Amino acid sequence: MRLARAWSVALYGVDGQLVEIEADIGIGLPGVHLVGLPDAALHESKDRVRAAVVNSGWDWPNRRITLALSPATLRKAGSGFDLALACAVLAAAGAVPGSRLENTVLIGELALDGRVRPVRGVLPCLLAARRSGSRTVVVPSETLSEAAVVEGLEVLGANCLNEVLSWLAGEGPLAAPGPVDVELPPPPPELADVVGQPDARQALEVAAAGGHHLLLIGPPGTGKTMLAQRLIGLLPALHPDEALQLAAIRSVAGRLPPTGPLSMAPPFVAPHHSSSVAALVGGGSGLAKPGAVSLAHRGVLFMDEAPEFAPHLLESLRTPLEEGEVRVARADGSVRYPSRFQLVMAANPCPCAPAHDRDCICPSSARRRYLGRLSGPLLDRVDLRAALEPVVALSAADVRPEESTETVRARVLIARVAAAARWADLGWRSNVEVPGPVLRSRFRLPRSVVRPLDDALRRGEITARGADRALRVTSAVR
Repeated sequence: MRLARAWSVALYGVDGQLVEIEADIGIGLPGVHLVGLPDAALHESKDRVRAAVVNSGWDWPNRRITLALSPATLRKAGSGFDLALACAVLAAAGAVPGSRLENTVLIGELALDGRVRPVRGVLPCLLAARRSGSRTVVVPSETLSEAAVVEGLEVLGANCLNEVLSWLAGEGPLAAPGPVDVELPPPPPELADVVGQPDARQALEVAAAGGHHLLLIGPPGTGKTMLAQRLIGLLPALHPDEALQLAAIRSVAGRLPPTGPLSMAPPFVAPHHSSSVAALVGGGSGLAKPGAVSLAHRGVLFMDEAPEFAPHLLESLRTPLEEGEVRVARADGSVRYPSRFQLVMAANPCPCAPAHDRDCICPSSARRRYLGRLSGPLLDRVDLRAALEPVVALSAADVRPEESTETVRARVLIARVAAAARWADLGWRSNVEVPGPVLRSRFRLPRSVVRPLDDALRRGEITARGADRALRVTSAVR
């Protein structure tokens, strides 16, 4: 009997590796033996693949079939290998020619009747296939719009196993993708809707200009949530590489928007305070899935009523804030997800949270304990803090018109362009990406300006990270 091989992709987070699938049909008791560290879903593919082949009108070899997935030491997970396994077996049996399999990557789950079902993570799988030098990729037809985003590959779509087998035999074409759909974001909320709060509005503008993290503290109803939601309208559109990276994360999470895989609008993610660690930073059974911090990549992560979040949830944000990525280790392997987001936290000044601070009935210890849930190491990574005052007038005669989103966004874009030009030789686009040593060496201020920072450092009022934070904000408003 013959030996045949096909190719698929093993996915680990948003990183993929090409997997060679070898099918050997030899002498021995009939059966299918799958080797190469398959997980439970992949191990069950033996029965799915056999039923799909038989129900598609093909003969299943009544021999000993060995299916090897290489590299053998790499754990493989998921049902996306089904299509490649079926084609490798039929090529080894001589039912279809195997010449086209040499340079083709096959991705898809098989139904028992031979339909090719979509799987999560098609976009990062294609990126991995392109990096490995593959030329053609066959995916489920339902994921063609997602696959079309990746340039430099011939992407084909199939509805059923027979379509793929006809294409391998040169007897029929497969579907080609249409034009790439780019999601048009809805109009952002209008910043002029926020009444008053000039200090918080300025802090929001500075945060948007430099990509800084922000803490808003004030009584309920003063506009903390409104300001956070309007930050998205001030941010520039995503760079194409950033949009592709965000789409890859959403693909793994199964959260691609129905209007199109690519979105140039920065994401806005607001998890509830009852979220788990897995929902916030990533995790789950098997290989870890992306959490809210990764779904907010290149956008805004808003934590309303931040002191209500469990302390271990808040502390889990420290590494993503510092490094811009999440690394989650599980028994099945470790994964890495990008998570470079802007953190916006909102908090009441005390547990009772009256409309005006003069009506507070909390003792000073309760107020300190409430805000003390936001630990010093976490706050040391937040660049800006703004206090919101109670609104005392709503009538048109007493409220002056505020600047619109477009007016403020125009200033933010000018600042962003200046920052990108300032750090272009080092590959950074915003001030928040610049590490402290580079800030201190390339962004020098007069001694009279830096003296308050030096005095605060000597008195122990701020840390070295806090001093670098002040320099970042200074360069954003410069």
